[in-house]
Amino acid sequence: MLMRTFRYIDLFCGCGGFSKGFSDAGFKGELAIDCWEDAVETYRDNFPNHKTIIADLSELDIEKEMKNFNLNKDTIDVVIGGPPCQGFSLSGKRDIDDPRNKLYKSFVNAVFQIKPKVFVMENVPGLVKLFKGVVWERIIKEFEELGYNISWRILSAEQFGVPQTRKRVFIVGVNRDFFGNDNFFEFPKGEHGEKKDVVTTKDAISDLDFLPDDVIGDNCILYRKPAETAFQRKMRKNSDKLFNHVITLHTEKTKGIISLVPDGGNYKNLPEELRNTRKVNIAWTRMNSNLPSFTIDTGHNHHFHYSENRVPTVRESARIQSFPDTFHFKGGKTSQLKQVGNAVPPMLAEQIALEIKKFIERKEQDV
Repeated sequence: MLMRTFRYIDLFCGCGGFSKGFSDAGFKGELAIDCWEDAVETYRDNFPNHKTIIADLSELDIEKEMKNFNLNKDTIDVVIGGPPCQGFSLSGKRDIDDPRNKLYKSFVNAVFQIKPKVFVMENVPGLVKLFKGVVWERIIKEFEELGYNISWRILSAEQFGVPQTRKRVFIVGVNRDFFGNDNFFEFPKGEHGEKKDVVTTKDAISDLDFLPDDVIGDNCILYRKPAETAFQRKMRKNSDKLFNHVITLHTEKTKGIISLVPDGGNYKNLPEELRNTRKVNIAWTRMNSNLPSFTIDTGHNHHFHYSENRVPTVRESARIQSFPDTFHFKGGKTSQLKQVGNAVPPMLAEQIALEIKKFIERKEQDV
């Protein structure tokens, strides 16, 4: 008996965190689109068999592009994507007219054109309540009017084995033409959390902390410490070298300030005269080795390694996002850190993908 092939398209694909999770769940990626060249270069390197387009989705006729690639939209089971979220972020200016708040429209339009069985859209939790929920209600209504039953939930990555307390909202729509009016997607339940062991920052990256803070290192080096945890062994599977493990060199003054912050500490642990040296409340924050990492930033150099006097390397950040060591990042280091920080954690995406696969399979078995 031939196994059913589940196919997806990734919009606003970035470097491919969402796609990595869906691919690991057995889905076949047919097309990925993003306007960020560095991220698409990374995507192409890691998914060489996927078709890719570097373009602004809002200016693209996706049906035409699919025809150019000889892709039949009727074969697409799932459309996934995370429209850029800066306009919705609590750290942004919170302007309802921010042009970035309208990028979701491109995603909505793509769903309208392709009419997949299921779509998954990811964004920051602030989207739900920002502007008193006006944008959120608008998004839900537009998807419902396209013929989709909508389920949504704010998921925290550490509950799915990711060593990071990263909260994101996921919207899943199921096509009423295929599933009927009464079927709604049920999100996976995380197996980790307060009642079960979480993967800590140290669990994730302690085998990578062999580089001194005054040596940059090379982009490709050999492992120098053995894997110490199940998570590290999982991340190192099929990898014999370390890529993207390059140190950021800080000034002696900066390293001196970092050294005053204990494991899990922050600017409050600094002497009074040093606390305001950076006008950001997340500045001078060290990871806590005994907890999952806080949400990693996108290369702003405010968060530091739990024991080393430096920011995490791209590879350490990628581990915290649950990218395996076989996943390599392209572009400059600043770009790489941004790619990692903006991605959907692959291990979380995989759990969503597995539930979607089971959801579709149940319907097809009933037909």
